[in-house]
Amino acid sequence: MDSAELLQFAIAGLKSGSIYALVALGFSLVYGSTGIINFAQGEFFMLGGMLSVFFRDAGMPLPVAGVSAIVVTGLVGLAFERFLLRPRRDAGPLVLIIITIGGSMVIKSLARHAFGGNELSLPMFSSGASVMVAGAAVERQALWMWGLTALAVVALTVVHARTRFGRAMRACSLSHDAARLMGIDTAKVVMVSFGLAAALGALGGFVVTPLTQTSFDVGARIGLKGFAGAILGGLGNPLGAVVGGLALGLLESLSIAFISSTYKDAISLVVLLAMLFIRPQGLLGRASREKV
Repeated sequence: MDSAELLQFAIAGLKSGSIYALVALGFSLVYGSTGIINFAQGEFFMLGGMLSVFFRDAGMPLPVAGVSAIVVTGLVGLAFERFLLRPRRDAGPLVLIIITIGGSMVIKSLARHAFGGNELSLPMFSSGASVMVAGAAVERQALWMWGLTALAVVALTVVHARTRFGRAMRACSLSHDAARLMGIDTAKVVMVSFGLAAALGALGGFVVTPLTQTSFDVGARIGLKGFAGAILGGLGNPLGAVVGGLALGLLESLSIAFISSTYKDAISLVVLLAMLFIRPQGLLGRASREKV
């Protein structure tokens, strides 16, 4: 294998990894504010693609259709927390996780009935030949994927580090009780975190649909990849989610290059199990100690 072929596999891995990073960010946002895993995150990714196609077919320009899909999916995330999780907020984490699993099944079933069972597609965001880099081809849609992913990550980083709401999110991640004592509306923080997580997943679904198409059942697979990426980088760590998602995409692509495409989807499970056994806090996470 020459350097151009290796670079082509790396580019393919970064394309997948940028989507995994967006989904992993959603997992980390929700975990950081609630301490639970939202297994409906993959369905938010699915909704982003399906709603984009729906709005585009209704006559909206492609950018407006994409923004509308992201906004609507964000509202679905808000409603998901408000009406499914908040009424049982005093239950244990296991109960809340089971609720997210049930909610994901409901969303998937509703999407199947609303949009049908066929695969749907969107046009490329921009036309033209692929860009050649050191003998490797980079589709223009991949440039859109990387650019929009980077923009979302930067925006979220600024919100998280520089705004009052970001400070409230960080406070909730440390202790809900202490945050409430400081006058923070923790219920609002949790609900908005779900909305942001849903919007990030929808952005991933929108930008990848022109390359891979979408359907009602894509959420589970992408959700697993995003969860593995979040675990790999460090669950609850936004930067770790990005690093973990990109690393997972590269691992998958390089496994195709050096092993076989047969094992591509198994890589996520292997990485997930390995990290849970070897370094459960993730690559960028810190081990926690509890005094008793």
